[in-house]
Amino acid sequence: MFRPSPDSIVEPAAVVRSVSLTGRTVATAQAVLAGRGNGAFGYLAFAGPAVIASVAYMDPGNFATNIQAGAKYGYGLLWVVLLANLIGMLFQALSAKLGIVTGRNLAEVSREHFPRPVVLAMWVVSEVAAMATDLAEFLGGAIGLALLFRMPLPFGMVVVGIVTYGLLMLDSFGFRPIELIIGGLVSAIALCYLVEMFITPVNWLSAAVHAVTPQIADAQALLLAVGIIGATVMPHAVYLHSGLTQGRMPACNHAERRKLLRFSNREVVIALAVAGLVNMAMVMMASAAFHAGHPDVAEIGTAYHTLTPLLGVGAASVFLLSLIASGVSSSTVGTMAGQMIMQGFVGFRIPVWVRRAVTMVPAFVVVALGVNATSALVMSQVVLSIALPVPMISLLIFTSRADIMGDFRNTRLTLLAAAFGTAVILLLNGFLIVVTCGELCGA
Repeated sequence: MFRPSPDSIVEPAAVVRSVSLTGRTVATAQAVLAGRGNGAFGYLAFAGPAVIASVAYMDPGNFATNIQAGAKYGYGLLWVVLLANLIGMLFQALSAKLGIVTGRNLAEVSREHFPRPVVLAMWVVSEVAAMATDLAEFLGGAIGLALLFRMPLPFGMVVVGIVTYGLLMLDSFGFRPIELIIGGLVSAIALCYLVEMFITPVNWLSAAVHAVTPQIADAQALLLAVGIIGATVMPHAVYLHSGLTQGRMPACNHAERRKLLRFSNREVVIALAVAGLVNMAMVMMASAAFHAGHPDVAEIGTAYHTLTPLLGVGAASVFLLSLIASGVSSSTVGTMAGQMIMQGFVGFRIPVWVRRAVTMVPAFVVVALGVNATSALVMSQVVLSIALPVPMISLLIFTSRADIMGDFRNTRLTLLAAAFGTAVILLLNGFLIVVTCGELCGA
């Protein structure tokens, strides 16, 4: 029941034979699982998948939606950020569990258990979501480069494309090098916003109150709320996490599998807590800097130029550095997820450079058509939120089935919590559709 398919995981023997970082990481983890190792260094061998997945929780789409939310509504939408992050923790943990227990990723399990028409429909929706994801990530990094180094936006897009392709080539050395680099970029983003919190005059009491007080002021606030959820709990991250864990550390028995799940859950909580704090910091920074005197700030470029006279060039530069780190890391992870989704659903794999080139096209089209880049980022997050229920419902079904998960199937409490999270997203999306249709009919 728990034996991974040979074509779905990395060969552990080949990895262990390597003297690379990946080989040493696997050897350390196996020693810990066997009870021969302990301490912080040993446990660090299990860290990586959730850190990579957490990049999706602080990508450039988050910058766009969070800046607009903070500038226009102050701290009023902080509760949405907190709720989205809690839902994200649960579903990333379930995704990791699916990969650890079955040795397969969510796309592969869907292909095995759903009818072919359903699988093809899921693949199409997931590919659209992947393209929307890459649009946000690719554009965000390019905007940061263009503003910081005063280069044309298309040139910045080319630079981001080259850098992300270089990072993707590290996959030939195993999983560890790219985990460490992505982890370094995540740390840079978190450090940048820690610095911003010392520079920006945040009203901490008001922020704390609004973080736990649900409110939606108007239709635009609803659109931003859906965008925040789409930018936080992302479809490709739900798919990807199961792929990152499916063969990373093979377990020999139930006891080792339970240890892996325990380590995975801890990493998910820590990594996504950091990502959640970064998101809340984005909203608080935008609220403190823009809400009182510049509530119309809705673009990343405007935010940068407005921050400079308000808080100084240091705050504005730190903001752009975090945006560039976010764009590069999330674009890399998005391409990884796109490859895994395609291979899992239809068993087809294309060269990384082809996928990287193809997924760059929508961003160049947006720029060529003169579409506002930040508006495109926000709308891409709304598309992601509408696509999100597909992997969420699938994951909920599979992790609750005894024939797939055995003794590791969801408990009743987990099932109820996951169903609640899915219902919240479906409800918000339903409201958005009703409001949008009403506005179109009124127009």
